[in-house]
Amino acid sequence: MIEPATFLILSAGVFAGAFVSGMAGFAFSAVAGAMLLHVLPPKEAVPLMMICSIAVQSISLVVLRKHLAWRGSLTLIVGGALGIPPALFLLQHADVTAFRVGFGIFLALYAAYMIFRPLAAGLRNTGGRAHEAAIGFAGGLLGGLTAMPGALPTIWCDMRGMPKDQQRGLVQPFIAAMQVFALVLLVGQNGVSSKVLLNAILALPALALGATLGIALFGKMNDVLFRRTILTVLFAAGLGLVV
Repeated sequence: MIEPATFLILSAGVFAGAFVSGMAGFAFSAVAGAMLLHVLPPKEAVPLMMICSIAVQSISLVVLRKHLAWRGSLTLIVGGALGIPPALFLLQHADVTAFRVGFGIFLALYAAYMIFRPLAAGLRNTGGRAHEAAIGFAGGLLGGLTAMPGALPTIWCDMRGMPKDQQRGLVQPFIAAMQVFALVLLVGQNGVSSKVLLNAILALPALALGATLGIALFGKMNDVLFRRTILTVLFAAGLGLVV
């Protein structure tokens, strides 16, 4: 049985991650991992965060289904699926610590700069399937290396000046697809134990509450507040990668 102190930290971490992910659409692992990795070894914490993150994404997909743009996300998803295998190769054959730190610095600097800068109106009309596929590929590659597949597509949407519903509808299916793909690969490598599944079941109440509150807050935000929230989450996630 799990110890009471560990259960409380587990619940708090999952609640915080689910709340932020429900509100912003991503960054469950960046938030929850800050707590879970203190009480669980990585081989248990990582698959647990993947399972919980997929659960939060599933709740968001159901609640926000009217805003989802599956056709628009398909190109991103295909590109992302092609980006994950190279990331797994790099994880097995290279030290990616310096890359993660560098990407974290980029996220933090970008977010800090854009919070105080107007939207880049000149990029709003950029697009095209090849461009979207490239963004998806880079998102899948970075997601495999940093556990944040949604960071780059979110930045891309922000630079194009997308309103919050359109941005969430485009990026949410992409993140969910990347996380399911990564979990399937992990299961194929026997990376999910019965203890991980038990912890996921124990975390369900905290996960449901956090996701529900986060999605409810998302519905009350205007586009300006949502953009500042997204940039703040990107800034915090970037610092998390650096630390």
